[in-house]
Amino acid sequence: MDASSTDRAVSELFGFTHRWEPREGSDHTLLLLHGTGGDESDLIPLGDLIDPSANLLSPRGQVLEHGMPRFFRRLAEGVFDLDDLRKRTQGLADFVAGATRHYGVPAAGVTAVGFSNGANIAAAMLLLRPGLVTRAILLRAMVPLVPDPLPDLTGTRVFLAGGMQDPIIPPSNTERLGEMLRSAGADVELHWSPVGHQLTRADVDAARAWLAASADAPGTSPPAP
Repeated sequence: MDASSTDRAVSELFGFTHRWEPREGSDHTLLLLHGTGGDESDLIPLGDLIDPSANLLSPRGQVLEHGMPRFFRRLAEGVFDLDDLRKRTQGLADFVAGATRHYGVPAAGVTAVGFSNGANIAAAMLLLRPGLVTRAILLRAMVPLVPDPLPDLTGTRVFLAGGMQDPIIPPSNTERLGEMLRSAGADVELHWSPVGHQLTRADVDAARAWLAASADAPGTSPPAP
């Protein structure tokens, strides 16, 4: 893609700078959620690897931490500002609902693909706005918050990829997230790589295979807007 077409792909909608990359005839959309310091272009190559036929919807986080975009504030590494997390999660969910209407694609066909900070807000969206997105690929995610009570995530499918040597997210925290999602009724596949916080090709290949196997399985319908 040349620079001029890239510029045209970046726009503002419902408060989010984002990229929208449509694929002709596709009813499947990947919601790409970058990690700290990324932007709306960061995960486009990853989306193409996971599903080259899917539409790509990639927003930029609205929070800046030392000049680096994030999706919500944190008080320290691994310590989240929960009030801000809740607010930003609802804002992102509203963006997803509005963007699917705006671009004329089915909300039920959205799969969230998040890395690190993006995976954490994707997990929060599953927990706080259940049914809006019923498939998620969470790459290097941790428990974002614990709602009480847990939502009903029956029909939701999650691929959770952790690094066994991750210095940022202890494996026990990733396991706890998987257990919490299962307790809420989600179907969770947990994939481990013998690395740290970085992604590997094995992570990508496993996520692609999981998505291909789960894409045709029935899920819950999103709630009415």
